[in-house]
Amino acid sequence: MTDLTILVGTTKGAFLITGDTRREGWTVSGPFCDGWPINHIIGDPATGTIWAGGGGDWHGAGVWRSDDGGESWAVTRLTKGQMDDWAANDPDFAQMIGWTDTPLPFTDQFQQIWSLGLNDGKLYAGTKPASLLVSTDRGDSFDRLDGLTGHPSAPSWNGGAAGLILHSIVADPTDRKRMWVGISAAGVFQTEDGGETWDRRNRLSNAEACGQYHHPAAPRDGEVGHCVHNIVRAPGDGQLLYQQNHHGVWRSPDGGRS
Repeated sequence: MTDLTILVGTTKGAFLITGDTRREGWTVSGPFCDGWPINHIIGDPATGTIWAGGGGDWHGAGVWRSDDGGESWAVTRLTKGQMDDWAANDPDFAQMIGWTDTPLPFTDQFQQIWSLGLNDGKLYAGTKPASLLVSTDRGDSFDRLDGLTGHPSAPSWNGGAAGLILHSIVADPTDRKRMWVGISAAGVFQTEDGGETWDRRNRLSNAEACGQYHHPAAPRDGEVGHCVHNIVRAPGDGQLLYQQNHHGVWRSPDGGRS
């Protein structure tokens, strides 16, 4: 039977649950990632590489990677946390945790990695507050895609209950430059040029169907509302998307245009 591994992110680290296709004899390994809060974990079955993204106020934000199927892990730290402030002022504490005064690439611009995705040989990471990072070296370093955070609507983005998070990264396997992201509470955005520019994809063709909702995040004037919770792509169809928000599940056959 083919081995099956379920990747699980928790507030106390990453876990791997391994079994086979009969769903019998499960074994659990972990926690990994030094007990960091892990919001999302993904793997590449072809290589066995696993990435886990997370962090928080204490650790700052980072992406962990295992190149051996979870046997060992290394972290790329991206922003600082409270532990850095403590260590900078307490040499004994710094020595205890093995801390060094190394500049971090994004300083304190975000607190967590919330989502991960693979597309066209690149690793993408969504942050809290919402921005999108890309790595071309398997997660050793990251750059921010300023085309998204510079979108004209950005000043109006508001955090949902979990904060202003980029929680969904969806790639189109039929077009390597096409991708969607979901942000709560800002909506769905699509790029067709590999992340250089982005269009908002919140509108519905059936405006009348939206009029029955009275939730504070409800759709208005033919929009689905900005507090999207998740988006996924249907297998086998590059632009058939599903979105879940406060008002149910919505289907788009045209990449979010309607």
